[in-house]
Amino acid sequence: MFCPVIELAQNLIRCPSLSPNDAGCQALLMARLEAIGFHIEPMNFGDTQNFWATRGQGKTLAFAGHTDVVPVGDERKWINSPFEPTIRDGLLFGRGAADMKGSLAAMVVAAERFVEQHPHHSGRLAFLITSDEEASGINGTVKVVEQLMARQERVEYCLVGEPSSTERVGDVVKNGRRGSITANLTIHGVQGHVAYPHLADNPVHRALPALQELAATEWDQGNDFFPPTSMQIANVQAGTGSNNVIPGELFVQFNFRFSTELTDQRIRERVAQLLDRHQLRYTLEWNLSGQPFLTEKGELVDAVVDAIQHYNEIKPELLTNGGTSDGRFIARMGTQVVELGPVNATIHKINECVSAADLQTLSRMYQRIMQLLLT
Repeated sequence: MFCPVIELAQNLIRCPSLSPNDAGCQALLMARLEAIGFHIEPMNFGDTQNFWATRGQGKTLAFAGHTDVVPVGDERKWINSPFEPTIRDGLLFGRGAADMKGSLAAMVVAAERFVEQHPHHSGRLAFLITSDEEASGINGTVKVVEQLMARQERVEYCLVGEPSSTERVGDVVKNGRRGSITANLTIHGVQGHVAYPHLADNPVHRALPALQELAATEWDQGNDFFPPTSMQIANVQAGTGSNNVIPGELFVQFNFRFSTELTDQRIRERVAQLLDRHQLRYTLEWNLSGQPFLTEKGELVDAVVDAIQHYNEIKPELLTNGGTSDGRFIARMGTQVVELGPVNATIHKINECVSAADLQTLSRMYQRIMQLLLT
């Protein structure tokens, strides 16, 4: 039986769009949207392809997503070629099936059906699509948002198609995300011979009490929407490889996933105070990759909950856990942002797959959200 959502998802999976290479995905999407009256505006930056597509005027409901995928890993372990979509036992296999070419197909087909039923819909329907979400993210959605903000465009609502569901499509939606900031810390000591420690200054020994305090600190207690801020040490490097040399430097990299109870500035201040209290000589560099954001209950959340209950007869959980997404950039515009997508059990894995029936249901949910907000 022909299914436009599955057919489009398969065509997208066939494009080997390893981030940030789009490999022809966006051309397929733009052609479909242009055919139903969307104005297409390519917004490419550096090695990244992006586009902004709009139809209509007024309050804007944007659908956001990415065409790029992560590497496939060992192809020999896939049950089929990762870029040759295959349906087995009702599951669509292929790299990007769940994250997030299936969502993109569901969005575009939903828009086609919606426009056919409501050719003179109120408000503006939009798409913000990038090919750099899985890699650096520096030339993708963030640059498009900066351009839209510079010309004072407003986007009231945005639905991101990230795979938010856990067991059934729609059982979880993300109405916010934690912020993320990474510290690159170098503790300075004096290199020397292990047999003459009085002539050296071991930065590992000096840093251990500070690192233990850093790991044991309670940064906040979270709130009704966010878990407590989490700090995790990710990388530790020191030494020359020799067993008789005291290292001269210790490098430690750690990351904070922080709630709206904390600011990145307060994190920087508290870490510096801790290091100074331990009288360390250090260099500290910070990389802020995203601020926390939250969309409280309102028009968009209500529409998403309605659509899920209508088609799957379940009430979704509203959660803010997990990693970051491009929603963090879009939220800067004062936009209500919610993430709704397929089950995420196999994302980034060997044999990534998604239920074909779920994609069809998801497309109907997207279409209902359009109807609730734009008619």
